[in-house]
Amino acid sequence: MASRWLDLRWALSVLCVLLMAETVSGARDSSTRAHISPQFPASGVNQTPVVDCRKVCGLNVSDRCDFIRTNPDCHSDGGYLDYLEGIFCHFPPNLLPLAVTLYVSWLLYLFLILGVTAAKFFCPNLSAISTTLKLSHNVAGVTFLAFGNGAPDIFSALVAFSDPHTAGLALGALFGAGVLVTTVVAGGITILHPFMAASRPFFRDIIFYMVAVFLTFIMLFRGRVTMAWALGYLGLYVFYVVTVILCTWIYRWQRRGSLVYSMPVTPEILSDSEEDRVSSSSNSYDYGDEYRPLFFYQETTAQILARALNPLDYMKWRRKSAYWKALKVFKLPVEFLLLLTVPVVDPDKDDRNWKRPLNCLHLVISPLVVVLTLQSGTYGVYEIGGLVPVWVVVVIAGTALASVTFFATSDSQPPRLHWLFAFLGFLTSALWINAAATEVVNILRSLGVVFRLSNTVLGLTLLAWGNSIGDAFSDFTLARQGYPRMAFSACFGGIIFNILVGVGLGCLLQISRSHTEVKLEPDGLLVWVLAGALGLSLVFSLVSVPLQCFQLSRVYGICLLLFYLNFLVVALLTEFGVIRLKST
Repeated sequence: MASRWLDLRWALSVLCVLLMAETVSGARDSSTRAHISPQFPASGVNQTPVVDCRKVCGLNVSDRCDFIRTNPDCHSDGGYLDYLEGIFCHFPPNLLPLAVTLYVSWLLYLFLILGVTAAKFFCPNLSAISTTLKLSHNVAGVTFLAFGNGAPDIFSALVAFSDPHTAGLALGALFGAGVLVTTVVAGGITILHPFMAASRPFFRDIIFYMVAVFLTFIMLFRGRVTMAWALGYLGLYVFYVVTVILCTWIYRWQRRGSLVYSMPVTPEILSDSEEDRVSSSSNSYDYGDEYRPLFFYQETTAQILARALNPLDYMKWRRKSAYWKALKVFKLPVEFLLLLTVPVVDPDKDDRNWKRPLNCLHLVISPLVVVLTLQSGTYGVYEIGGLVPVWVVVVIAGTALASVTFFATSDSQPPRLHWLFAFLGFLTSALWINAAATEVVNILRSLGVVFRLSNTVLGLTLLAWGNSIGDAFSDFTLARQGYPRMAFSACFGGIIFNILVGVGLGCLLQISRSHTEVKLEPDGLLVWVLAGALGLSLVFSLVSVPLQCFQLSRVYGICLLLFYLNFLVVALLTEFGVIRLKST
């Protein structure tokens, strides 16, 4: 089971380079946006230049809609829906609580979409790609596994950094997720299963993460990010990857001679590095064999297609609890849509998940989804020569390729180039994730305008919680199954990738787009509270874990949880002005 968790969490790395350049390509020029002074029409709206969109709640009800529509600070280039216009132009003021409730419900469902897409579609395809490329477990662990843990944070950060007005949201989310993972998740693991921590990986990861936090602290103090600074972030992560590989090689070399007369090893003894994989073959049994039909018959094309598009396992449905069934009902529409649009290659299956009618259908639908999700469909509706839209050309080309594939292959044997479907599924699921992450950022910014909350506090609460919930559940599951050291190591390894690649690549793409350095305007004292809390939590673990001789107990976990609660209280009091710097 642990092996499957590692395969599952390998997912989501290379797509950042392939995809987020398109996300940023539609971002506004930060230097231009920073100097916009919008003018409003004389019809009832004050013509005083107002840049901060959160001031809309201080206007008369009759003026709010015009303010939202004419103020560039309230506009968003990405996404399919204009949430601010929906609240202030289409909902009456007395129905504002209903609008907020609907937005929060849609936000939760978007988090569900992110989780389903990553776990069931993006992760298997990326695992298949790593198998096809024959990557070592070391390289895959510090790249694919790390990106698999932090993909929602990375996507949200890249989307937020593409707009200077939401950069605080990215910083709040990255710092907030860091505090959450290093306190709540790490503390929950030790409470569920006290264990002996591995000393060398612990010191390596926490020191690298402290360096990353220190660099970010300096970046905030300077208030700007240059090209050299962004490249330095990425270079530090490359150095971290090289360090992990070298440490693992040295550890293996030292162990080679020391295990001659040692006891048989267990997963917890061997898991001194991220690459140690736990085999569950000794206590596993394929119960699926009991349900296979005694006599086989040739399925028709329609039957194969219907079975491939069915997201519900009826045998599993009967065994599961009512809670699981209720959650599954919400997942069914998402899973069906993703099954229809995203091909999945599974190297563990004999047929590698080859379904001829569905895979041929993917050759038409998946490219169509790609062009309709790039820049929220801007490229898809573009007319070539002013005559034919791009999406029509894509459908025609996909239909021709699907027809050739259908008649040149069989239902029983996957074609020789079937592995290419993993790359198609990888790109399509990545764009689905990017589209959902864009909507998440836009909704959070809209809620911040309604409640007059800063982007930083939204990032450290809602966005950090939503992006980290899947990682928390997976780590808790590993701990309950008896692999707490593996889960504890993942807590620090993933967030190193998040902050270095999230900030470094996000700023690098924005700089390459605008040809100017990225300006950062921290939301007052709150950002410093956030950065200080993250640094303090790391120092606490760096001191307390060695003092416990690396034997982590439930008391340590409880202390981490109390630390997070105190941090959250201080952050909220700072946001609402109860705690503030004394003006001179």
